[in-house]
Amino acid sequence: MKPKHVQGIRRNWRQFLLQIVTVFAVGLTMGAERNVVPVMGEESFGVTSFLVIGSFVVSFGIVKVVLDLYSGKWADAYGRKPILVFGWVAALPIPFILIFAPNWWWVTAGNVLLGVNQGVAWSMSMTSKIELAGPTERGLAAGIDEAFGYTGVAIGAWLTGVIAASYSLRPEPFYFLSLVVILATLIAVLFIEETRPYARAESAAEPDGSSVRGESDLSFGEIVKRATYRDRTLFAAAQAGHIENFVDTLVWIAFPLFLVSQGLNVAQVGVVVGVHSAAYFLQVYTGRLGDRVGRKPPIVAGLFLAGAGVFGVVLVEGYYAWVVLSGIAGVGMALHYPNLISVASDAAHPLWRSTGLGVYRLWRDLGYAV
Repeated sequence: MKPKHVQGIRRNWRQFLLQIVTVFAVGLTMGAERNVVPVMGEESFGVTSFLVIGSFVVSFGIVKVVLDLYSGKWADAYGRKPILVFGWVAALPIPFILIFAPNWWWVTAGNVLLGVNQGVAWSMSMTSKIELAGPTERGLAAGIDEAFGYTGVAIGAWLTGVIAASYSLRPEPFYFLSLVVILATLIAVLFIEETRPYARAESAAEPDGSSVRGESDLSFGEIVKRATYRDRTLFAAAQAGHIENFVDTLVWIAFPLFLVSQGLNVAQVGVVVGVHSAAYFLQVYTGRLGDRVGRKPPIVAGLFLAGAGVFGVVLVEGYYAWVVLSGIAGVGMALHYPNLISVASDAAHPLWRSTGLGVYRLWRDLGYAV
């Protein structure tokens, strides 16, 4: 009889694959809003203020950062699966709110539920992959998680753009969204298994006193302090992650509005935004690269590329130039995104890893709101 809760991607491939499907669905859910909703604010509701249109991302970001933090705490206390299921149940009303919203503030309020879904479901899927994989494949697991999640974002943005261009901005794109949310909820309830025992097994396998990741019995407050400022490595990861999602928000809000003002149609905007997210699939390789050469080189290179790509968009004109520069920014994000997650995971003890990652994701995702 094989021992239970032995880590390794190949050994746990069935559950790892289901977690890939789950995070892909999270990405589809986010992508379905990423292209259509900012344009819908102007064309369907007559909103002309950039700050008012941006309010739906602010509501998303603030709720997401709170749920990032507390979903990690709850998952360490109650397990990964029940928190994952909660995240998907919270997403069930989103398509209906977007279909029937009478004004923009309904969309902004509905995006609170998207923040719950992203903060909870993506956090749990990522944590579970890392625990299934184990220490030697942690970067690869993080890379696969982010690659498939953001591939889902790219496909969701592209598909809803095509649907909107073929039919209308609503309700047709959100029929697709409702199907995704329902199927993901069923998978979470029926097929996903709990991964907290893998973290316990990893902790138990370490000789007493050998962990370089800190004490195993820290309080919630102590973990927050350590992951925010007391641990220099975690502090560096948190501030870099914050800037990373600040940049991602420019792609989410500013790119569609800027490109439409330059004469592109919603389908073309979907390609430009989608290429940025599609480049995130490289995280399968960049996460593995971090396992081999260390986390710091790809993080630093990625931050420079992401900044250069976004800055270049306002310096050039033309659909194809925008596609290329969006892709360059996406490659930069692919280099640093999974390796920052790996840094936070490396520096956290297995028994409070979910909470530690939650603190990192709090500061990272606060970049959305800022």
